[in-house]
Amino acid sequence: MSLLLVVAAALVDPQGRVLIAQRPQGKQLAGLWEFPGGKLDPGERPEQALVRELAEELGIEVATADLAPLTFASHAYEAFHLLMPLYLCRRWRGEPHAREGQALAWMRPSELDAAQMPPADAPLIAPLVALLG
Repeated sequence: MSLLLVVAAALVDPQGRVLIAQRPQGKQLAGLWEFPGGKLDPGERPEQALVRELAEELGIEVATADLAPLTFASHAYEAFHLLMPLYLCRRWRGEPHAREGQALAWMRPSELDAAQMPPADAPLIAPLVALLG
């Protein structure tokens, strides 16, 4: 089974809410909510990939120094094993907006359990609740 490394961000606004994005139709796991991020390009470090993905997906500018490793998920899907570090980010430039047709929602960490998330994203909620309430 191959290992797929992806990165994700918990963007936290001044009110303590976290941004999640809904996977658009036509993509695997369409309709489920996830933390923004994506796959690494060859030779890319996780932080570099996350800065690039956040710019592509949300139109925001993030400095690697503003990404703090928080936790990670490890999940075996049928065709691959996913390893996903989650970074906490409280500072960025620009207003996040959907650039790939996805819906966006700001939610309190304690409300994230109500969002239907992929199996790999769901375990990331508890550390966010523990940190942010």
